[in-house]
Amino acid sequence: MSENKEYVTHIQGQSNVHISQEAICTVAAVAAVEVEGVAGLSNLGSDIAGIAGKKNLSRAIRLHSEEDRLDIDLSLLVKFGINIQAVAKNVQEAVMTSVESVIGLNVGAVNVHVSGVAFEK
Repeated sequence: MSENKEYVTHIQGQSNVHISQEAICTVAAVAAVEVEGVAGLSNLGSDIAGIAGKKNLSRAIRLHSEEDRLDIDLSLLVKFGINIQAVAKNVQEAVMTSVESVIGLNVGAVNVHVSGVAFEK
C-alpha cells in the first residue's frame, strides 16, 4: 500500500485498488462521532478548536500510509464531564474496527488528539 496524494493504493495480487483519502476520512469520522462523549471533530494543529464540518475532514483527520499499514490521526472535542481517556480509547477502537471492516485496510494506529472540552449550551 502506498500513498498517492489523494488516494491510498492497495495491491491485491496483480490488481490495484485505489481508495480516496476522503472516503477513508469519512468512515473514520462517522465512527468517531458516534462514540458516546464525543462532541465533534476539530481542526488538527489549530490553536483554536473549531468543529470541523463535512468539507473540512482533512483538517480533522490525517492519514499516513506505509506498505501494509495505515495510521490515522484525528482531533476531537470531548463533552464536559466525560472521562477523556475512556472516550479516546473508545474512539480508537471504533475507528480501527470501522476502517478495517468497511475499507478493508490494515490500521496500524489511531492517534487521538483531544483539542478541547465542549460545554452544554
